[in-house]
Amino acid sequence: MADPIPNDHTAKVRLGALTSAEAAERLGAGATVLLPLGSLEDQGPHVPMGDYLLAERMAEMIAAAATEAGHDTVVAPVLPFGGRDFFGSRVGGIALEQTTLRLVLRDMLHGLLRHDVSRLIVVNGHGGNAQAIHDVTQEILLSRGVLVPCLHLWRVAGAMLPELLGADQARRSAGHGADPLASVAMHLVPELVRPDLVPSAPAAPRQVAGLDVAGFGTARLGGIEIGVPVELGDSAVTADARLCSAATGAAITGRLVEAGAALVGHLARQRDQVGR
Repeated sequence: MADPIPNDHTAKVRLGALTSAEAAERLGAGATVLLPLGSLEDQGPHVPMGDYLLAERMAEMIAAAATEAGHDTVVAPVLPFGGRDFFGSRVGGIALEQTTLRLVLRDMLHGLLRHDVSRLIVVNGHGGNAQAIHDVTQEILLSRGVLVPCLHLWRVAGAMLPELLGADQARRSAGHGADPLASVAMHLVPELVRPDLVPSAPAAPRQVAGLDVAGFGTARLGGIEIGVPVELGDSAVTADARLCSAATGAAITGRLVEAGAALVGHLARQRDQVGR
């Protein structure tokens, strides 16, 4: 059964734009709430630092698509600061300690759960949030029996790249400061992107203690990847950003919105069946 959708304010997908009466009506009727998370960090010289802007926009598009499909959905205010991981050395970034992030997430989710709002989905746009999300949502599942799933935007989008671009281009363009996030930014917020500052090549691999750094927090010893507690080096761009495009961003965005709306619908139908 499709969720009931009020006729007079369906255009409102932002929870913060609802009046308290509208919120009580829609949430009481079973609307799903999306909680977008992102970060404020170096994305390279050409992409805006606030990747939370993309997570928020994506959540709003998912909410609109899900509502159009008959499952009323609203978007909570985005949390713009991500969990501290590898970017503290870069100017302009603001991050939360992982302990702080867990406490903030717990308070945000419990504020909704207190009023029996249990149709909740996290829309995550930052890898450094993943562990805190897992810890807090697992705690909620064990203590309250409420499942709060997470749609990790860039992890899902990264898996789409070989099909969209071909295996070779996906291998060269996939990385921080490049695909998928840079292409999505070119599509969703082109006015904030600086094409003139796109690096001419990805950053050269650096070494720590004689080990080749393989990624964020990892290095290689021969063919073995190991964890190393290092922050970002001289560049945030780890792939060929020249291969990114608004067209790729549009394709990724379309697929993510479709997947997000399908997740909302699936969970709504499952919970409707349980409630019968």
